[in-house]
Amino acid sequence: MRIQYFLNILFALGLVVCATNLQAQTDTASKKSEPVITKAAEKKWFESISLRGYTQVRYNRLLETNEDLGCEQCDKSWGGDGGFFIRRMRLIFYGQINPRVYFYVQPDLASSASSDRLHFAQLRDAYFDVGLTADNTFRVRIGQSKVPFGFENMQSSQNRLPLDRNDALNSAVSNERDLGVFLYWAPKEKREMFSDLVKSGLKGSGDYGIVAIGAYNGQTANNNELNDEPHIVGRITWPFNVKSQTLEVSIQGYTGNYVIPSANLSADVKVAEDRSYLDQRIAGSFVLYPKPFGIQAEYNMGKGPEFNKVTDSIETQDLFGGYAQIEYMLKPGKQFVIPFVRYQYYEGGKKHEKDARSYFVREIEIGTEWQPNKNFELVAMYTISSRRYEDYSLQNNFQEGSLLRLQAQLNF
Repeated sequence: MRIQYFLNILFALGLVVCATNLQAQTDTASKKSEPVITKAAEKKWFESISLRGYTQVRYNRLLETNEDLGCEQCDKSWGGDGGFFIRRMRLIFYGQINPRVYFYVQPDLASSASSDRLHFAQLRDAYFDVGLTADNTFRVRIGQSKVPFGFENMQSSQNRLPLDRNDALNSAVSNERDLGVFLYWAPKEKREMFSDLVKSGLKGSGDYGIVAIGAYNGQTANNNELNDEPHIVGRITWPFNVKSQTLEVSIQGYTGNYVIPSANLSADVKVAEDRSYLDQRIAGSFVLYPKPFGIQAEYNMGKGPEFNKVTDSIETQDLFGGYAQIEYMLKPGKQFVIPFVRYQYYEGGKKHEKDARSYFVREIEIGTEWQPNKNFELVAMYTISSRRYEDYSLQNNFQEGSLLRLQAQLNF
């Protein structure tokens, strides 16, 4: 039924676009013929391709009080035996190769399969946008890309202040991406606003439309689909100015059924016969961009698979949590200095991890980002963390501690 609703919406939009184009052609034909003006030669498609990227190198062992404290979804160099670590090495190929066709390909040359298997090349994004209108206010995105759920999930790691995304919303979509089709709509002035919020250094999320709706596999990026029913996602966001301030408010949600891969299950854990579990969430986002004081806050709730140590089984359970962050942007000369504080809380499962690992997280992070120029950034962040994370073979596992984390980032 969800798929039928989605197809009906796409069909209705298609009729509107076709009618608009037909009317435009009729109006053109009714006009008197005008002299033909020779235009300069158009660019070849390959002349519109650009390359950019960034690299992040980290060290997490300073002032560490508990080497057993870790975060698998965050940073695999946390904890014992962690050393200098390349967190990301991204190359981004992109370009508007046609007035209505845009493409974007991003491999990561430093993906980590596990804490002892580092720096593999892996595809992150591979999609193209097709404009349904001449000004691309309506466009369809096809391929592997970020799922439009949550502000921080869609905010590039190149722009984000804390070193890792929050557990509460990032547990919805590991690596933030999946393979699917998404319809985006945003008027021209809002698209320009999204772009300016990133280019000006205000830590924007990028252009994912004012309204977004899509269907995607639901098993996350670079994983096979394991059932015949895609997840459905929808999002509405609205950035606006109030005098000298810029705010953005959003609401988003998704629903589907997640199938736990057999490779992620312990031998004796009890699991549903088809390994399929209800997976749905709704979230709200609020952003006050730092001019100079900023606030960023998100909260989500829903249902998903989670390990239950009482029954040694994976069950559909409630989940909830979010974060609040404050920051202040200083501009000494041409430099940027942005101190920040973030508190996060999450209670629920992480469907992507072993046995849909059960989590209870409370964490505070205090840090500063320094940008002496546009090509180099340095972040120092002190983390105070309390985490309970349990699966079939790792029960009654409660860890707490603190550590100082450093990251150097190259932008090119």
